[in-house]
Amino acid sequence: MARKVRFGLTLSNRGVLLGLTQPSELLKMAEAAESAGVFEHVWVGDSIMAKPRLEAMTLMGAIAARTSKVRIGPACMATFPSRNPIVMAHQWASLDLISEGRMIMAACMGGSLDQQDHRIEYRNMGMKALDRSRRMEESIEILRRLWTEDSVDYDGEFHHLEGAFIEPKPVQQPPPIWIVSNPRLRTGKPHIIERALKRVARMSDGWMTTFTSEEEFGIIRERICSYAGEFGRSFDDLPCVLYFNINVNEDREAAFNESKKYLDLYYTTDYTPAQIENWVALGSPQQCIDRIQGFVDLGATDITLRLPSWDQEGQFKRVVNEVLPHFL
Repeated sequence: MARKVRFGLTLSNRGVLLGLTQPSELLKMAEAAESAGVFEHVWVGDSIMAKPRLEAMTLMGAIAARTSKVRIGPACMATFPSRNPIVMAHQWASLDLISEGRMIMAACMGGSLDQQDHRIEYRNMGMKALDRSRRMEESIEILRRLWTEDSVDYDGEFHHLEGAFIEPKPVQQPPPIWIVSNPRLRTGKPHIIERALKRVARMSDGWMTTFTSEEEFGIIRERICSYAGEFGRSFDDLPCVLYFNINVNEDREAAFNESKKYLDLYYTTDYTPAQIENWVALGSPQQCIDRIQGFVDLGATDITLRLPSWDQEGQFKRVVNEVLPHFL
C-alpha cells in the first residue's frame, strides 16, 4: 500500500505567451482537475518580466470562481519580495473570501541573479536583488499581521506601517504561507543553505521545493525538521511539497525528448539530460509511479505535477487514470 500523498496540478500559464495554450484551456484544466477527484490543489506560475506569463493573481481569481473544492496557489510566488505587502495582503484576503478559504501562498525569492531577465525585473520593480530574502521575511510578517489584526504598526528595514489594516479579513486565520526553498547541497554555500533552511523551519507553514533530487529531498527535509526544534516548533506534520513534472509514454525516449523541448521553450534555456531526468517522471505508468514513490518514501506529503507535453488532454487522462490511482 502506497503512503498517502496529496497531488496538485500545475497549470502552464506561461504557455499563453508561447502559443502552447489559451486562457480558456487553463480554466478548463482547473475544472477538470477538480472533477477528476485525485487532485487536492491547483497551481499557477508567477513572474512579470523575467518569464512573462498570464498574471498569477488574476488567474487564481478566475480559478477560484470556476471551482469549489480544490485549493489554489502560486508555484511559486516569485514576485513576492517586490510586491507591496499591503496590496498583496488585501488581494490575498479577497481571493481567500472568493474561494471560501482555499488559498495557499507559496512565497519565494524569485530567480537566479546570474540571469539577465531576472535582473531586469528586479531593477524595474525597484528592488535590489540582494535584498530579496529580507524583503520576503518582512512581507511574510506583515501579511500575517494584516490578516489577523485590526491595526498594524511595523518598523522594518523596507516597510514602515502606522495603523495599517485591510478589510475584509480572509476566511482562514491566517491563510497558510509555504516557503519555497531549493538549496543545492553539493554546490551551494553552506552558510546560505543553513540560513535558507532555518527560515523555512522558523517562518513557514510548509516547505515547497523543485529541481531537487530524491537524495537531496530527504536530507533537506530532515534538516528542516531538526532546525524547527531549535525554534520550539515541530515540522513533522507540516507539508513538504515537491513541484515536479510528468510525461507518461511507454516510449521513454520520446517522453524525454518532448519534455526537454517543452521545458527548454518554457524557460528559454537548454537543460542538460541530467536536469531533465532529475525534474521529470518519465516513461510508462509504472516507471512514473516508481519515480514519484521515491519522493513519497522520503517524506513528500504533496506533489504538484505539470505536464510538459503538447498533448495536455491526453497526458492529463493518462496521469489521472494510470498513475495517480496507485496512490489513492
